[in-house]
Amino acid sequence: MIPWEFIDSSKVPGSRGELCLYRRGGEFSIRVDGCELMNSRVYGSEDALARLACEKIAARPGPRILIGGLGMGFTMATALQQLGQEAQIVVAELVPSVVEWNRGVLADLTGHPLEDARVIVREADVADVLREENMAYDAVLLDVDNGPQGLTRQGNDWLYTSAGLTAASEALRPGGVLAVWSASPDRVFARRLSRAGFDVEEIRVRARGKRGGARHTIWIAELDA
Repeated sequence: MIPWEFIDSSKVPGSRGELCLYRRGGEFSIRVDGCELMNSRVYGSEDALARLACEKIAARPGPRILIGGLGMGFTMATALQQLGQEAQIVVAELVPSVVEWNRGVLADLTGHPLEDARVIVREADVADVLREENMAYDAVLLDVDNGPQGLTRQGNDWLYTSAGLTAASEALRPGGVLAVWSASPDRVFARRLSRAGFDVEEIRVRARGKRGGARHTIWIAELDA
């Protein structure tokens, strides 16, 4: 068995946690305090997050979407595949080193999507972006931390509160879509989405796509047009 090789680490702003990037052959892993957040062999649910959301808005002229959390770039890469050349994708990533990793050692995993002219990277907390925007996006995709039951940063919890969902709703255009990834189901959060004015569909998807793996949860929450 090839041993894991430590590549780099970075502090998470506003947290005591530290993100660490490891490589084993062609496989990469990002961990926080020894707990794996993501692995380059397990991205089926990240693909599904982008695909399910973009299917709802791809036919709109010049769709604009916001992705909260860059990760290893799989969600962004799939969104680019789903949307036409008139689309714009804004990616909000709090940790600058994650952006650097995606421009460097991780770039080949997803075909260098940060080089696509449709992509705008904001090194910022997606919560701040949502607070600043009003009716700016056709879809907002949240792949932050581990979902409503986060691991890395307490400040991420706000995104999944009633106030956070209200901010997401106000950042969306009429008929907009909020898509949320989670490592596990959360009935309380699903009800909170409904109370925030969304029509909600909960979908379970495999971490490895057609190859199986653990089941993750995606909520597709739509506003009235």
